[in-house]
Amino acid sequence: LPGQILDQWFESEPLKATLATDAVIGAMASPHTPGSGYVLLHHVMGELEGRRGAWGYVAGGMGALSQAIARAAATQGVHIFAEKAVCHVLLGRDGRAQGVALQDGTEVRSKLVLSNASPQITFLELTPQEQLPKDFVQRIRQVDTRSPVTKINVAVDQLPSFLAAPNGRDGRPLPHHQCSIHLNCEGTHLLHQAFTEAAHGHPSSRPMIELCIPSALDPGLAPRGCHVVSLFTQYTPAVLEGGQPWDEQARNAYADTVFDCIEAYAPGFKASVIGRDILTPPDLERIFGLPGGNIFHGGMSLDQLYFARPAPSYSGYRSPIPSLYLCGSGAHPGGGVMGAAGRNAARVALEDFRRL
Repeated sequence: LPGQILDQWFESEPLKATLATDAVIGAMASPHTPGSGYVLLHHVMGELEGRRGAWGYVAGGMGALSQAIARAAATQGVHIFAEKAVCHVLLGRDGRAQGVALQDGTEVRSKLVLSNASPQITFLELTPQEQLPKDFVQRIRQVDTRSPVTKINVAVDQLPSFLAAPNGRDGRPLPHHQCSIHLNCEGTHLLHQAFTEAAHGHPSSRPMIELCIPSALDPGLAPRGCHVVSLFTQYTPAVLEGGQPWDEQARNAYADTVFDCIEAYAPGFKASVIGRDILTPPDLERIFGLPGGNIFHGGMSLDQLYFARPAPSYSGYRSPIPSLYLCGSGAHPGGGVMGAAGRNAARVALEDFRRL
């Protein structure tokens, strides 16, 4: 349990609760859920520019990272088909993957196919079911993809000023504006209470909020004097109590709750809002192909990690279909912008390619 880990190192309850948010980020779990301590450790793996466990912003926004990867690939002769949805994986008579068919009818032939899509899309939508073992298909269907995350992107006409650290007269960003700001995290009991409400089909009345202001470090993201605020919030069930959908009224009601909470910490925040984009779990699935809205393509629980990710006997990136590999967040070691699954899968695919 993350609480036991944090108790060994810290005394301050607000500090322990703030750190405990990394144990439940993207997970329909409480800090008291067995196994959630691993997720805490997962988020401090690796390093950034020599600093262990550090995170950072991407200059130009997260899309700039994708563009950088695309440019690097293009210099090596890679052809990128943007806005071209894949219809299905092409299989030869021997059952091997031989490329992909696009929805416009184009066929792209290749000796290997690596899928960065989720296991659910890769194996339940793009691959002929009759070519897959029944127990494998059942396992993929049973992957826990519940997500508590609602992402809210906000445009504001002034920098939030927090009661705990008010803005200076010049209105320039202060050190805390350049960091990740955690709200409603004064105690782990608040996180557990927020989780419990969502587990019963209700959006949290006092949500866990992680607030970032990337424009404080990257001014080009917003007009002069304005800022973009990214809100990563929990907990919101994918399906509301009674099977009610996330309609516009439900979306706005939850966002209003989030904004009321922020207002208590930073008076004037609500008046500064000039636009907002609310993405509930169903929105994240529809727009980005995240199963259940899960940012990790599947829960990071102990029964879905290591040799069991995405399924027992298939954690080594090879799939039941020869020459078809899984290289996204649904593969080992899981989610996060780190490229580990892609690098590992590429090495396996290259090893097989040399034998073809």
